[in-house]
This record gives sequence, C-alpha cells and structure tokens, in this order.
Amino acid sequence: MTAAHAVLASLEPSASLSVEKVLSVHHWDEHLFSFTISRPASFRFRSGEFVMIGLQGDNGKPLLRAYSVASPAYAEELEFLSIKVPDGPLTSKLQQIKEGDDIYLGRKPTGTLVTDALKPGRRLFLLGTGTGLAPWMSIIRDPDVYDLFDQVVVVHSVRKVSDLAYRDLLESKLADDPLVADMAAAQLNYVPTVTREPFHTTDRITVLIEDGRLFAGSAAEPPRFDPEHDRVMLCGSMAMIKETAEHLEAKGFTEGSNAHPGDYVIERAFVG
Repeated sequence: MTAAHAVLASLEPSASLSVEKVLSVHHWDEHLFSFTISRPASFRFRSGEFVMIGLQGDNGKPLLRAYSVASPAYAEELEFLSIKVPDGPLTSKLQQIKEGDDIYLGRKPTGTLVTDALKPGRRLFLLGTGTGLAPWMSIIRDPDVYDLFDQVVVVHSVRKVSDLAYRDLLESKLADDPLVADMAAAQLNYVPTVTREPFHTTDRITVLIEDGRLFAGSAAEPPRFDPEHDRVMLCGSMAMIKETAEHLEAKGFTEGSNAHPGDYVIERAFVG
C-alpha cells in the first residue's frame, strides 16, 4: 500500500463532510483525469454547481478543493474532472486514487454556473478552458436545459489534443444518452480548439469570438453575441474569463447571480 492509499484508508466523516467510495478513475493523459464516486442518498445539487472534494492532508486534517460536478443532477454517481499537479497539495495525492478508495465529499454544493442565474434566452454558450469543461458536462446532460434554450454551444479550449476530455462523447452529441440524445442531436454544438498542437481549430476562445468561428454552428442567428437572446457561462482560466467578460459587458451583457439572474455568469469562487 502506498503512502497515499494509507492516508485514504483513515478518512472519517464529519458534520460537513461524508466519506464516499471511488467507483472509477479515467486518465485522459498526463494532464487530466476524471473519476466517479458514490453519491449519498441525501445529496442534491443543480447541474453546474460545485462541491468540496478532498483527502486527508499531511497534518491529519482534511485537504479540500472546490470541484465542479461533471455528472448531471439525476445521476446515481458523482463525476469530477481534475488536472494533475505533481507538487500540488491535493492533486498530487488525488491523481493516485483507485477504485475502492475513500474520498471526502462536502455536504453542501453551491455555485452560480446554473441556469437559475440566467435570464431566459435562445442560445446558451458554455465557454471553458481545461477543466472548465466539467460543469458543462453536467449541464448538457440535463434535459431541462434543452427546454430552456433552442441551442446549446459547448466551447472547449485546451493546449494539447489529448486534453480534449470527453471529446468522443461531445462529438457524438451524446448519442448514447437515453434522456437527452434526441434533443442534443438537434440543439447541441461542440466547438473544440487546441492552442499548442496542430488541430482544425487552433486559436483561443477570444479569437474565435472576434472572427465569428465560435458561432459557426449557429447559422440561424448573426455570428456575434446578442444580449437580447444569448446567455453565456464562463469557466476556466482567469485570463479567458476576464477578457471575455469585458467583451460581453461592452456588448451590453450584465452579470447574473442566483439572487439576480443576468445575461452571463462566472464562478466567483474559482476566480477569487
């Protein structure tokens, strides 16, 4: 047993944390991995929310980090997408988890990357970099989203082609999903872009916005953001969020929250 797994074996629940079982682990490449864990019967969340996940730290106390739930709200398991940081306090241990290990799960999910924080609209744009894809994987597998919006556009920007987690699933438009396959086939668009390797699209999200390529799958409407009909969610690098939010504000978009729905949202807990 490795030191990491010896620590895993000693986890204890608390008032704010439950101890769950790791059910599966998938390593996408040397940078990214995803995993599923058991879901407590009492755990409820809205698609797009985040929750605290963690292990026991070297000081004997829980070491926790906020992770967006990648599974839809109705799923029996909870899924998460994580980067691998060799020297990261949590991810250096988390990337070693295996099926059957114990893991901490916070009892109170929260967040603003939810449709409740947006005004009604026609097109929903989900713009993410890296692990910022995670909340979108929850949202696009929620049937209610397709009732709220005519089109749902997932934009995922990464450095390497192998970083395009869930690529096959997204390119298929969730063809094997029994709940949303038909709706996704008609309403879901996937726009992947890779910035540091050859790929059919190699520019940052902000460039795709400026030159109109981000809207290529939305031919029914103009190739630009329209605050009257478009709603936008942002998750990922702080640089992308800042630049895109400034672009949206200049177009007349207002930031939304759970208390005051708006035209676009970011997750403040992740950007400080």
